[in-house]
Amino acid sequence: MAEVKIGDKFVGDGHPAFIIAEIGINHNGSVEVAKKLIDGAALAGCDAVKFQKRTPEICVPRDQWEIERDTPWGRMTYIDYRHKVEFTKDEYAEIDRYCKEKGIIWFASCWDEEAVDFIEQFEPLCYKAASASLTDISLLKKKKSTGRPLMISTGMSSMEEIQVAVDAIGKDNLLIAHSTSTYPCPVKELNLRMIQTLKGLYPECPIGYSGHEVGLSTTWASVALGATFIERHITLDRAMWGTDQAASVEVGGMMRLVSNTRDIEAALGDGVKKVYESELGPRKKLRRVQ
Repeated sequence: MAEVKIGDKFVGDGHPAFIIAEIGINHNGSVEVAKKLIDGAALAGCDAVKFQKRTPEICVPRDQWEIERDTPWGRMTYIDYRHKVEFTKDEYAEIDRYCKEKGIIWFASCWDEEAVDFIEQFEPLCYKAASASLTDISLLKKKKSTGRPLMISTGMSSMEEIQVAVDAIGKDNLLIAHSTSTYPCPVKELNLRMIQTLKGLYPECPIGYSGHEVGLSTTWASVALGATFIERHITLDRAMWGTDQAASVEVGGMMRLVSNTRDIEAALGDGVKKVYESELGPRKKLRRVQ
């Protein structure tokens, strides 16, 4: 049975879905906003929050450094903006402390190898590779080399690219998330049946879903289809500044997402037909032929 342990939680078939609230860069460079998002995720009952970590000089193409754009801090170059939304070592230390205080796991999608070294100093319980990084085999191997569980997302990828990545890094301690990388994603492009396809192709790996759609019903459907972990972006307000906010879930929605996911898991049962004790009274009353 596909099963990976993250901290004290098992992720895989037969276990409650591992629910990740992706903060990403929705904090807009503010530790206080990040803390409020951590509070919201903990209140909702999420298992983990996830950040993104980049080394701007590595991740931003050189020809884009000096392009100016409007930001919450005024007009500035793109490279300066990318630095604005990256937390320092001290700020991540505060996030690490705060998550431990709240009893919630945190980890990060690292977009370059230096970022892995940076996050590794906090001894995260796992790593995530964003869909954009699926073909960056050296980065995937860097994360795998830490010995920590690795989640990979498969948006914007062909089946061949997924297979090449999995073959390169191996299936041990690997979790695979179906995803479509459109923000927000039209429901007709979610292709949720890929969850079952991936479960058939990689029975050794827990298969999950990373969603960027508007609304919650399709994420609940992913759980019914067998997703063992789910990830949705969290925000304080979908109207906040930032490219990911519109495809994010506000705290109240995240509370419904978690609560109804647990209801779905309870309702799915074991697939073995039985007569429940609660049915015995109606059965005796309503059946003409016993």
